[in-house]
Amino acid sequence: MGTDDGGSGGAAATRYLVTGATGYIGGRLAPVLLAGGGAVRCLVRDPARVRDQPWAGSVEPVTGDVTRPETLDPALQGVDVAYYLVHALGTGSGFERTDAQAARNFGRAAARAGVRRIVYLGGLTPYGVPAAELSPHLRSRAEVGRILRGSGVPTAELRAAVILGSGSASFEMLRYLTERLPVMVTPSWVGTRIQPIAVRDVLRLLAGAAHLPADVSRTFDIGGPDVLTYREMMTRYAAVAGLGHRFVLPVPVLTPALSSHWVGLVTPVPHSIARPLVESLRHEVVCGEHDITAYVPDPESGPLGFDDAVRLALRRIKDARVETRWSSASLPGAPSDPLPTDPDWAGGSLYEDVRELTVTARPEAVWRVVEGVGGENGWYSFPLAWAVRGWLDRLVGGVGLRRGRRDRDRLRVGDSLDFWRVEEIVPGRLLRLRAEMRLPGPAWLELSVAEAGGGRTRYRQRALFHPHGLAGHLYWWSVKPFHGVVFSGMARNITERARRAG
Repeated sequence: MGTDDGGSGGAAATRYLVTGATGYIGGRLAPVLLAGGGAVRCLVRDPARVRDQPWAGSVEPVTGDVTRPETLDPALQGVDVAYYLVHALGTGSGFERTDAQAARNFGRAAARAGVRRIVYLGGLTPYGVPAAELSPHLRSRAEVGRILRGSGVPTAELRAAVILGSGSASFEMLRYLTERLPVMVTPSWVGTRIQPIAVRDVLRLLAGAAHLPADVSRTFDIGGPDVLTYREMMTRYAAVAGLGHRFVLPVPVLTPALSSHWVGLVTPVPHSIARPLVESLRHEVVCGEHDITAYVPDPESGPLGFDDAVRLALRRIKDARVETRWSSASLPGAPSDPLPTDPDWAGGSLYEDVRELTVTARPEAVWRVVEGVGGENGWYSFPLAWAVRGWLDRLVGGVGLRRGRRDRDRLRVGDSLDFWRVEEIVPGRLLRLRAEMRLPGPAWLELSVAEAGGGRTRYRQRALFHPHGLAGHLYWWSVKPFHGVVFSGMARNITERARRAG
């Protein structure tokens, strides 16, 4: 585990099920449980998504989905402790109903399987605020906790506010707001008091909660030692990061909806995720109790403070050792159609743009360039066109180009890569990306490398688009004139960079 995560042990015979194993917390919790001697099973919609994780060979992946109850009974069979780490960070109509039904499915299946404990990571709810006044996100998180506790299976609901760690959505939002804006006109919620917690303490408490006494079924507030306003968090972040003084000018006219768009423009966190985070800051989120320490004692040095949590997260980012990011989980609404098989496909129209070049360079040299695509390296062609496409995507609620990369040199299946996601990677040979920008149909970009003999390498680049309806066909033909510039330039520049590198 990394230095900003920490670890906590569990009983050697404990059998765990981790849902959300492709997400930010689940992807870090699985190795913590393994380090404690537990047997870990991961519930995933696509087992390939955990294939390239360093701990993948030590867990049992099972295919399932909490919204599909028929998949849960086999997944929970023989499990002692089940972690419920899935939720919809969304504001679309019906997401609260979907979250509630998924929790009911899971609770019922856990009871049938004889699971002895459920551990759920929820959101810290402000005290004294009626449920009707809570943000839809927090209201849904609280309702999921109530459903799981009512399942008949003893449930520990750990409720956290802002989680500080390399790659968390809350940390990225804080980081980019502070670094990019020395002078900020901000919403009034920057004066809200918050009790943040380091991700390593969240993982320590999650692991420890698996071994609570059987008669304990309740909520626990969890937080770090510091209670700060969001403005103070930005000031403290700037000091730790060695930035100059930040001037924060709160104004009352920026509603949560408007300010979430503002956050989406300034940070890599898209509006669809920024909005529930921002809405959760309308009310004070400070722990009302610290009862969890009676069962899971703090380390001798105490829980990690704000400054140390920021310092460790920044070190992980600098060293390119970010294990999971907020973008690790697929975004709601992202396309999930399988790649059409070749050569025959009966699914309708499939548009392709294929570029192939042979270059005097070793395959390893070409592959290094291919695997380095995106993020700070860009896309090797017409940067303005890629930037404009990213901005257009953000304007319609997409992720744009700002997600960047988890690691500047290496990719693995499931990684987000700007507005793509790594769907398949065969080291040295193939990189397949699935588009997660807003499109009228699913799209892929394949980059492949093959030895051509005589010290030469064949590079093949294939863009595919499966149009949905008339809008999809119109979209393809409207952007096709730009492909000759963007995609041909990309292929040419990738091979040229590889040739220069040898």
